[in-house]
Amino acid sequence: MPERPYRLLFVCTANICRSPMAEELARMYAEERGFQVVSRSAGTHAMPGEQAAPNSRRAIRDVGGDLEAHRSQPVSDELVEWADRILVMEMRHAQHVREHFPPADPKVQMLGPFGGSMEIADPYGSWIFRYRSSRDEIRRCVEALLDQLPTRVR
Repeated sequence: MPERPYRLLFVCTANICRSPMAEELARMYAEERGFQVVSRSAGTHAMPGEQAAPNSRRAIRDVGGDLEAHRSQPVSDELVEWADRILVMEMRHAQHVREHFPPADPKVQMLGPFGGSMEIADPYGSWIFRYRSSRDEIRRCVEALLDQLPTRVR
């Protein structure tokens, strides 16, 4: 019986900019490399059902991805239980998840250090070039993360 895919949950604030881009970039890279990985995203303060920000959709479309079907969702007990790892964009996201979902504590990690930074800044409300820069930073982090996953998923 094949093992289940490795499950990654990406978390930002509203689940309309950074975490949806991370979710889609992880999906794309896992598919390209043949990794057994599934990704989801959520927000610490997400309003359920919101589309990804227009510039997030555009930045991902520029690299062959698609966020048109994305709908925001808040972090939940079910998502925390589902995830093998919870990758957050900022320290405050880690703190929120740990405070509101104590079982998540051993799963929570910062995404930024995988790409050489600590936190990944929110491009919300910025020009498209800032979203593209954020996308590229997230992509570096996501690819480094996936390349370090246990060999069973690769």
